Amino acid sequence: MLTITEAPSPNFDPRRGPPDMVLLHYTGMQTAEVAVAHLRDPEAKVSAHYVVDEDGSILRLVDEERRAWHAGRSWWRGETDINAVSIGIEIVNPGHEFGYRLFPDPQIDAVIALIEDIRTRWTIEDARILGHSDVAPTRKQDPGELFPWKRLAAHRQGLWFEPAAERIAALGPPLTIGDEGLGVHVLQAGLHRLGYEPLPDGRYTDETRITVEAFQRHWRPSKVDGIADGETRATLMGVLQLATAESLTGVLD
Repeated sequence: MLTITEAPSPNFDPRRGPPDMVLLHYTGMQTAEVAVAHLRDPEAKVSAHYVVDEDGSILRLVDEERRAWHAGRSWWRGETDINAVSIGIEIVNPGHEFGYRLFPDPQIDAVIALIEDIRTRWTIEDARILGHSDVAPTRKQDPGELFPWKRLAAHRQGLWFEPAAERIAALGPPLTIGDEGLGVHVLQAGLHRLGYEPLPDGRYTDETRITVEAFQRHWRPSKVDGIADGETRATLMGVLQLATAESLTGVLD
C-alpha cells in the first residue's frame, strides 16, 4: 500500500472526461518546500496531482478526478488541453536552473509504485506515460535526461527500446539543421505519428531540432544534441512499433 499525505491545493477545476495520460515533471525549484508552497498558492495558478520527494514520500495536492494545472501550453497527438487528459506528477529535483542532479532510488521506486497504482483506476497506455518536455518541447526540458525512463519501462511503466547496432548502421549518415528531402520527411512523420506536434515538410529546421532533442531526452538520453543520427532514428522506429502494437492490443481486447 502506498502512503500518501494529503496537502490540498486550491488550483484545479473540473475535468471533461477520464484521464488517459500520466505526465511527469521535475519541480525545478530550490527546495521541495518552496515547490509545494508554489503549487498550493492560489496566486500562482499552478498545481499537480502529486509531488514525490527525494526520500520517496508522496503528497496529493489534487484529486485525480479533478483537472490540475501543470502542463501549460502543450500538444500531443492533436490534444492541446493536456491538463484535461492527464494526471500530473511533480518529482522533486532542482532542475537545470538550480543544480540538476540524479534522482534517488527511493524517489524513483515511489514514482513507479504511484504510476502503477494510478493505472489500477484509469486506462493509461505505456505510450502515454510522458514527460513535460514531450508535450511542450519548445518550453520545457523536464524531467530531463537524467530521469531513468529505462528503469520505469523495466517495471512496465512506459516504453523503452534499444536498437541493435546493425539496425543503426543501416540508416546511414545523420540528419541535421539545413538538410532536406525524403529522409527528413520520414523522420518528421515518425515523430508526429508518435505524438509530437510539427507536421512533416521535409526541411530540418530549428523546430525539428528541438523536437528531436525532446525525443532524445526521453528515449536516447545519453546524447541530447538535436541531431538525428542512426541511433536516434532506429530508436524512434522501435518505440513507434511498440506503441502501435500496444494500441492494437487495446483495440483487440
